[in-house]
Amino acid sequence: MTRLNLLKLALLPICLLALASVAGAGNYHNFRVAVYARAYEVQQMKDPAWLEARWASITNGLRVDKIYLETHRDGVIPDQETLNKAKEFFKSKGVETAGGIATVVNERNHFETFVYTNPEHRKKLQEIVEYTARNFDEIIVDDFFFTSSKTDSDIQAKGDKTWTRFRLDLMAVVSRDLLVGPAKKVNPGVKVVIKYPNWYEHFQYTGYNLEDEPRIFDGVYTGAETRDPVRGNQHLQQYLGYDLFRYLENIKPGGNGGGWVDTGGWRDKERYGEQLWVALFAKAPEITLFDFRQLLAPVRDAGQSLEPNTIPGYAGSVFEQVDSFLGKLGRPIGVKSYKPYHSSGEDFLHDFIGMLGIPLEMVPAFPTEAPTVLLTESAKFDPAIVSKMKKQLLGGKKVVITSGLLKALQGKGIEDISEIECTDQKATIREFPGRGSARSESDIVIPEIRYPTNDAWEIVTSATKGLGYPILLQASYGKGQLYVLTIPDNPGDLYNLPPQVLTQIRTVISGDLPVLLDGPSQTGLFLYDNHKFIVENFAAPGGSTVTAKAVVDSKYTKLVDVVSGQQISGQASGDKMVFELTIPPASYRVFSTE
Repeated sequence: MTRLNLLKLALLPICLLALASVAGAGNYHNFRVAVYARAYEVQQMKDPAWLEARWASITNGLRVDKIYLETHRDGVIPDQETLNKAKEFFKSKGVETAGGIATVVNERNHFETFVYTNPEHRKKLQEIVEYTARNFDEIIVDDFFFTSSKTDSDIQAKGDKTWTRFRLDLMAVVSRDLLVGPAKKVNPGVKVVIKYPNWYEHFQYTGYNLEDEPRIFDGVYTGAETRDPVRGNQHLQQYLGYDLFRYLENIKPGGNGGGWVDTGGWRDKERYGEQLWVALFAKAPEITLFDFRQLLAPVRDAGQSLEPNTIPGYAGSVFEQVDSFLGKLGRPIGVKSYKPYHSSGEDFLHDFIGMLGIPLEMVPAFPTEAPTVLLTESAKFDPAIVSKMKKQLLGGKKVVITSGLLKALQGKGIEDISEIECTDQKATIREFPGRGSARSESDIVIPEIRYPTNDAWEIVTSATKGLGYPILLQASYGKGQLYVLTIPDNPGDLYNLPPQVLTQIRTVISGDLPVLLDGPSQTGLFLYDNHKFIVENFAAPGGSTVTAKAVVDSKYTKLVDVVSGQQISGQASGDKMVFELTIPPASYRVFSTE
């Protein structure tokens, strides 16, 4: 073999790697963009003129790398000829095609799903899967892959199990035997991905199995839809789009394919764009826009003149902005919060806490290496949680628990750490003594925490009519410190805590992190391991501009706005440097500490 041929062989892997890198980057440098088309719209793609006109509208201002073509929804199954035409069309546009399956029999009837104990339904689903696998090398299962049916066959199959345990076991078997197994038998190279919806606190009740399914499927995908937290019917907090992606990424490292966003339930275009950028802050490698039909609808502009004035055009502008700095951000970091598989309690509290400017990293296993661990009521699902807390504390670390977890663990060993008690009494508070003039603008109802004086100390106190009620308690155990955070009956009242109180809470929970936020609630902080961070004002358009402070180590003498290049000087405060930041509503800023 000649030296020239040897050189060619040596260079071949490098060239292939370079090509793969370019292909993986897509039209944007740091992520890919996909569009999902329902079976209804896929069936219409048999008309080339119809498809050409609508695709031109979708891609006006938006660069698309992939389209998911759905093969089933509500009994609608696009025929093979239509799929062939659609695949050929998108190939001619340089757009990758993948398959999608909605395992829903009648979406309009309370999301009626297949009955997985019905042999006819099982056979039908397998046929759909095999049909899809013959057409595509990647399949995503839309977020109807659960079961809420209680037919006679379900009741008989359930036996003595709880509905939760029965459904978890059933859907793990269905995943292996009716989806992944048949798909790979037809197409050994197919990648099968399960998309999880946004209601993660309740997955287990209808069979979404985060313990087994991520090992069965080749990949997972994150429902990052939060829409409008006030008027939306789910009332999900915006931080969920970040928080849930990180949790699923920690469950299947490197296997979380992206964030899924739709246009439902939002009043302002910024609420739609926010879903996109928050998922990208979590380092989602792909964003899927649901769906083909919705993207053709006009932007709701409340009578104002907006530019760009289409949903794809606006999404494209969001992507351009985020793509300009995303590659400069390192790995996301945050306070480790242990949420066991199939757990619930103080529903979606992690998202409310994230909205307080406390960066979180939910994990499915107890993080023994973390200097601080945050535990909400969901941690009660681990029967060994108290012993794990003790070990952490004896190692000189911090454990922060919520009042909900304290109440759940009473009589189960928490007394061995401290005899703090969450009573059934309630208090309505507004005042926070010792915090200057700190006062809530509205009443906050909290549970009364009773504690033994001098065994535990109040770090933050509230008061009403001469009586004090702890908001944050501290108790020592071995070399470590246990903290109890009182959660209001309505977790949304956390937003009514004064900034002075929030700063104390942030200092305890996230004081080990490189940046501490000092300011009002509903201000998000996103941290990365390379001295970069993002501050977001979650207020809706028309809301208040936020003035907050970023507190960092004194070795950093300036902040640089990564997008604008503006340099911000700070003020020394002991061993810290304090930088004042201004963030308009429904926007964010990206900084580098230098």
